[in-house]
Amino acid sequence: MVYNSNGSDASYRRTDTGAVLRSGREILLQAFNWESHKHNWWGNLEKKVADIAKSGFTSAWLPPPANSFAPEGYLPQNLYNINSSYGSEQLLRALLQKMKQYNVRAMADIVINHRVGTTQGHGGMYNRYDGIPLSWDERAVTSCTGGLGNRSTGDNFNGVPNIDHTQHFVRKDITAWLQWLRESVGFQDFRFDFARGYSPKYVKEYIEGAKPVFSVGEYWDSCNYNGHFLEYNQDSHRQRIVNWIDATGQLSAAFDFTTKGILQEAVKGQLWRLRDPQGKPPGVLGWWPSRAVTFIDNHDTGSTQAHWPFPSDHVMEGYAYILTHPGIPAVFYDHFYDWGNSNHEQIVKLIDIRKHQDIHSRSSIKIFEAQPNLYSAMIGEKVCMKIGDGSWYPEGKEWKLATCGHRYAVWQK
Repeated sequence: MVYNSNGSDASYRRTDTGAVLRSGREILLQAFNWESHKHNWWGNLEKKVADIAKSGFTSAWLPPPANSFAPEGYLPQNLYNINSSYGSEQLLRALLQKMKQYNVRAMADIVINHRVGTTQGHGGMYNRYDGIPLSWDERAVTSCTGGLGNRSTGDNFNGVPNIDHTQHFVRKDITAWLQWLRESVGFQDFRFDFARGYSPKYVKEYIEGAKPVFSVGEYWDSCNYNGHFLEYNQDSHRQRIVNWIDATGQLSAAFDFTTKGILQEAVKGQLWRLRDPQGKPPGVLGWWPSRAVTFIDNHDTGSTQAHWPFPSDHVMEGYAYILTHPGIPAVFYDHFYDWGNSNHEQIVKLIDIRKHQDIHSRSSIKIFEAQPNLYSAMIGEKVCMKIGDGSWYPEGKEWKLATCGHRYAVWQK
């Protein structure tokens, strides 16, 4: 579908599937980075739960909980074994119990596009899963990655067997595993890893089967560049993400990679990028804000991998943008806990303003300025903000400065 805002972004309740009403007031913390497996992670996080709750986060995205061939968790093998490099099953369950006490939902990182085999099968490849729960033969692996299944319904994740979601027995087993994570382990939300790897109609089926409170997919592909220059118009990029959301039956949100790509160029003196030709924000957030999870960096783009990092001296400008704007903002662990008390306090202040003034995923936005060195906007009726080193403040004595920092300021009524 070509997205148009004809009311399809109304809030909804699907009690038949369990995809419950989202208030639009979610604020996520990505509660790990690429190195977290080295640091007794479940125990480390348990000590931070009170602060995570007090800071205003509604959900914390945790790294993949299952036994994995690689310590970071993204090459899973035995899905029902949740003793991992992040800590024991006992420590994980203690962490989730504490999060429940503090009313912070736990988001599981769901890695179901690919899975490392245990046994050599067809063609001498490790494409069988023998001797562990979810024992599958070669039919569970796509023919394009060395199995006897059908061709992939998405893009291949190279180097390991990719799972064939067209097989009914595969979907039945995955749904049962997701239900176990929800009902027995205690995860409430899901983040679908490498969502480009299989058809979004299967994400819809898994959400309907396991009934998470909230779901978000990682549909990450490249923005449109002309050489090294990011093109102004990224409509085709955000359309692909919107199409993916739509094909999940609108049951899943998606990470707003379009906004990230534009914002991290805009803060380098190109803030004109932050208004599209229709006068809206230029990412998924401008078209479908209730399904757009905005973010600055994650374990792939930032951290020690640094595949596509946000410019470090502009990070607080980035948070001033996503934490005051519609959409569902996500804060990265490193920026919140590893970059010093000042960053932590500035982010908490922005979250506090967001909550106090009831900015939510569908709040209205009016963009006033989008010049090279100045962007300003009003969100809802009670918040104005600006980023960049240009001078600007809202007209009227009722506006009071609520917070400010390096190249950003926020006012409230």
